[in-house]
Amino acid sequence: MSDTQVGTSNKWLVLTGMIFVVAMMSIDMTIVAIAAPAIERGLGLSDEGIQWVVNGYLLALAAVFLLGGRLADNYGHKRMVIVGTVIFTVASILCAVTPEGGMAAAWIITARVLQGVGAALMFPAALGIVIASFQANERGRALALFFGISGLLTAVGPAVGGQLVALDWRWVFWINVPVAVIALVLTFMSKPPLKPKREPVDWTSAVIGGLGMALSVYGFQQAGEWGWFDIRTIGCIVVGLVAIGLFAKRQQTVQYPLTRLDMFSGRAFQIDSIMLFLVAMVFIPVFFFASLYAQISLGYSASQAGLFLLYFFLGFGVASQMGGKQLDERGARIPMVLGSIVGAIGFYQWANAVRDMQQGTWWLIMAGAGVGLVLVPANTDAVNRAVGTLYGEVTGITQTIRNYSSALGMAALGTVMLNSVHGKLTNTLVGMGVPSDQAGDAATALANSSYGGGGALENIPASDQAALMKAVQSDFANGLHTVFLVMAVLMVLCFFFALLHPGDRVETPDEEPVEAAA
Repeated sequence: MSDTQVGTSNKWLVLTGMIFVVAMMSIDMTIVAIAAPAIERGLGLSDEGIQWVVNGYLLALAAVFLLGGRLADNYGHKRMVIVGTVIFTVASILCAVTPEGGMAAAWIITARVLQGVGAALMFPAALGIVIASFQANERGRALALFFGISGLLTAVGPAVGGQLVALDWRWVFWINVPVAVIALVLTFMSKPPLKPKREPVDWTSAVIGGLGMALSVYGFQQAGEWGWFDIRTIGCIVVGLVAIGLFAKRQQTVQYPLTRLDMFSGRAFQIDSIMLFLVAMVFIPVFFFASLYAQISLGYSASQAGLFLLYFFLGFGVASQMGGKQLDERGARIPMVLGSIVGAIGFYQWANAVRDMQQGTWWLIMAGAGVGLVLVPANTDAVNRAVGTLYGEVTGITQTIRNYSSALGMAALGTVMLNSVHGKLTNTLVGMGVPSDQAGDAATALANSSYGGGGALENIPASDQAALMKAVQSDFANGLHTVFLVMAVLMVLCFFFALLHPGDRVETPDEEPVEAAA
């Protein structure tokens, strides 16, 4: 693919337009979590309801992403970007106008799921367009900009969200509308060099795969409430994983599979996929748990917590550019090995700082740098090794891995944190004289207060509330210390897998994309 085909100026217009497209998705991954307490109070939602407002979006992303990649290949990347953006924008408006009263929970959760569907349609199409617009030896830098800016926009979410919540929580959804208008204008102006490839869509596989991912994530998410050995927890996880296995088996037998598993035959693609899975268990969840640490343990406001998270994304943004450059020049293995080491040290030292109730700013920057050095090279190297011209398909695979892993990370690490915090809070309350048969329920109420479930201290004597709140801050810090240690372990696993990467640099795509825009 040459600049003559793509057009030197047009490819940068394409990149700019696609960055605006994913800006909405990137911001929405974080902004709603910051606004969650205000949404819960404003609509009178339960703690379980507000958790679904946050997690329903991720679940929809994981369940529909692979289908989104296939639809982009079949019906046109530019067309699916437009369709996905419109769906996402309409869903944002529905969230913003959620009525108060009995139907509020069902309304906003449904709209959030619809947002996730829109994002799952537009993101693989947008990423496929960027990939097709640049030659293989340019994609590292192009995708470093794409992911680096979208990553920084993920950080903008909490920073902006804290300010918007001060006005009205509904503004965190209204903000998507002007961004969508700009994205649509730039998309209409651009001329991406891809033409649709018409094939039947395997809807049965889409349903099986989507249900499998949703059920398995739901099981991990509910483990904190049901218990790890509850039949419902085990049933959801097992049935979900079996469905994913059936999905994989079906892809090998149907004439027109939703995704071709022969892409996993190469060792480089296998390692890239494993690296993406491991690092994605860190990338999105770290925002959520760091936000809890800042607001609960350090006592920051929502806007202060958002600014605190910019340290992580500062490291991520700079390192992702370095990782993209190293990929273009020397291949993926070196930046992934280096990033795994840097990230493991950063998370380990930051976990210790969290336990001691410190900011740990430099360690947070270091953790972000490690993630940036791993994520961009692994993602770009995987798509560079795509079979044929189905860019939407391969980006659908890589982003499905990332979003499924992020949802699993949120669910599993959330359960680890709540169980740890609950145990520590229970011991604290018993030590303060609360009867053991009441301490567990009180600890649950205090733990849930992180989602806006205030009132947990109403029955505690005023003379004890200050001391108890200090204990709560410390117990949350110790619970989050465990979470960040797990993240350090995940980065250590990344290191060992990165060593197995063949390390060769992809010079050209396997096959040139078809000319002409859809």
